[in-house]
Amino acid sequence: MKGDVILELEKEFKDKLEKKLPEFNVGDTVKVYFRIVEGDRERVQPFEGVVIKFSGQMHRRTFTVRRISGGIGVERTFPLHSPRLEKVEVIRRGKVRRAKLYYLRGRSGKAARIKERFPK
Repeated sequence: MKGDVILELEKEFKDKLEKKLPEFNVGDTVKVYFRIVEGDRERVQPFEGVVIKFSGQMHRRTFTVRRISGGIGVERTFPLHSPRLEKVEVIRRGKVRRAKLYYLRGRSGKAARIKERFPK
């Protein structure tokens, strides 16, 4: 019964969720272009960092990007299917063995590096 409801929801949201985003994963360094509203003006603000986690399912899916700005770690969570998400560029592909990279929060400098994954 529950599976039927999920299938119906998937069909309903499938056409709305069709956004041309590249395939990226946890550990990848990405540049996210997000539309910001300031008063009556809109602008696109880039945010570059490492994807440390994905969470949620279907239309509620989000991903969190972490970067170091001024010596302080900054994390930002983006809804994957938001209309304000302009585009996502993959800068580097990371080679990681975990689904959540929370351990990066306690590291800085060279200790926070992630190996690069090259295509086969």
